[in-house]
Amino acid sequence: MEFKHVPVMKEECIEGLNLKPDGLYFDGTLGGAGHSYEILRRTSPNGKLVATDLDREAIKNAESRLNEFAGRFTLINKNFKQFSKIKEELGVDGFDGVLLDLGVSSYQLDNRERGFSYMSEDSKLDMRMDSSAKKSAYEVVNGYTRAQLSYILSVYGEEKFADNISKNIVEARAEKPIETTGELVAIIDRSIPYKFKQNGHPAKKTFQAIRIEVNGELDGLGQAVEDMVKGLKPGGRIAVLTFHSLEDRIIKQVFKDLETDCICDKRLPVCVCGKRKIIKTVNKKPIEASEEEKTLNPRAKSAKLRIAEKL
Repeated sequence: MEFKHVPVMKEECIEGLNLKPDGLYFDGTLGGAGHSYEILRRTSPNGKLVATDLDREAIKNAESRLNEFAGRFTLINKNFKQFSKIKEELGVDGFDGVLLDLGVSSYQLDNRERGFSYMSEDSKLDMRMDSSAKKSAYEVVNGYTRAQLSYILSVYGEEKFADNISKNIVEARAEKPIETTGELVAIIDRSIPYKFKQNGHPAKKTFQAIRIEVNGELDGLGQAVEDMVKGLKPGGRIAVLTFHSLEDRIIKQVFKDLETDCICDKRLPVCVCGKRKIIKTVNKKPIEASEEEKTLNPRAKSAKLRIAEKL
């Protein structure tokens, strides 16, 4: 299967980075290399790119797709949350821009073998972005307690019927292990009252929650973004594209904290905390995809883009 991915808000992301011709950029979520390709295409032959991805297939695909820019990019099969370590190992003083697209790639969703999609009935429960990782969706669905399942479905999926779904999962696996996406979808479907199935696929929230848990998507996200901001050169920008409210909330809070000056008690005559803001947000409200893009690419409907500039 060919590694294809349509980057969401491609123009908005690239414009948000305010590219410098000879700049050095970091794409922490390489995916189908759509954003990386545009960064290299729109910078001069002296422009450089460092990109990371947990998926070895993404790295392999990008090596081929970016071949015309040979010598200008470095691809690393690591989690972007290791940014500080990667920066240190490469001996980089600072980046001119950082991009994070926190969505799952179209390739991962559409590839049945990866088990990400609730639209495929016979896929094995997997959902690992890093196929060498030990924990898959199978271990979560068949090994977590009812309370643990209910928690992740409620918090990560914001699923109203989390406890009912969890109860039915535990009852079903007592008979036999739940092995495929189709089996899980059937359990979810009978756990949700009919009148609440009118707005999108009933399994969407549960699959999102399990995927987040399997890949630890929210763990350390805020710290990673803070590290990236600190790793920017003055005037450098960070653009973060999120696809659900939990991610967006984290990014919004990190940007707010980094844009806040002194947090001392206002009754004090002078500042004693020493805190100084290090960024300014470029867009006060998150940028959303155009109606045209949302129609052409349904995956863009929930996307929000936040951009900040290092002072």
